[in-house]
Amino acid sequence: MKHLLSKASSAILERLARQRTLCAFDFDGTLSSIVDHPDQAGLRSRTECLLQELAALYPCIVVSGRARTDVMARLRGIPLARVIGNHGAETGVTRRSLAHIEQWKEILAAELAPLDGLWIEDKGFSLAVHYRQSPNKPQSRRLILKAAEKLHHVRVVGGKLVVNLVEDHAPHKGDAVAAERLRLGCNWILYAGDDDNDEDAFALDGNVVSVRIGKNRHTRAQYYLRTQSEIDALLERLVLLRASKSRCTSAPKTRKAQPVS
Repeated sequence: MKHLLSKASSAILERLARQRTLCAFDFDGTLSSIVDHPDQAGLRSRTECLLQELAALYPCIVVSGRARTDVMARLRGIPLARVIGNHGAETGVTRRSLAHIEQWKEILAAELAPLDGLWIEDKGFSLAVHYRQSPNKPQSRRLILKAAEKLHHVRVVGGKLVVNLVEDHAPHKGDAVAAERLRLGCNWILYAGDDDNDEDAFALDGNVVSVRIGKNRHTRAQYYLRTQSEIDALLERLVLLRASKSRCTSAPKTRKAQPVS
């Protein structure tokens, strides 16, 4: 992996600025820092300002594990080309999908009820079993995965102290990004994510610059940012390569998350 903000990587960023580039981002852990509870997530004011500028210069999308309505509320006012939720699954939902998810929720609630610090988040088109508050995280993860083996038509997607469950034939993040590349007529893609559920997008064919937050030997991403906070430097670099001046000069400040409408 190469550090995307190094001098050695400057040529690839310059190429992205010259091309019809789709800028695609995960939300949690990428545009927003990881927090103790999903409701606390939000963009820093610096990130928000830079993303607004970027979206005015490049076609930009966000592909999140959150429900679309949830993440849209946290990106209100930013002129994105599209927001896609549920790890891409929202683009191919059927009645059968919804029925399966209801069945999974019932089974998991019964199987995991004795465990402390776990909670099941129903995102409509996927489930997330959070165990960040568990007193024994390795054991909790093992038991969640064991319970998931009892579910039918499920795909298990890893995450940071969360196990995500989507239908096995549902579109994933790679499918969603590829469809947007075609829809928006882009010949290059920049995709930034931070977790295992971004690997399908990292693995896309063609002119793709895949970026993982945090260096990781077990990833298909070609580049990395050292920390989530470096996303601001990446956004600013992309803006400056296309525009002569950035209007974001205010000091960093954390923006309070907007309530979901």
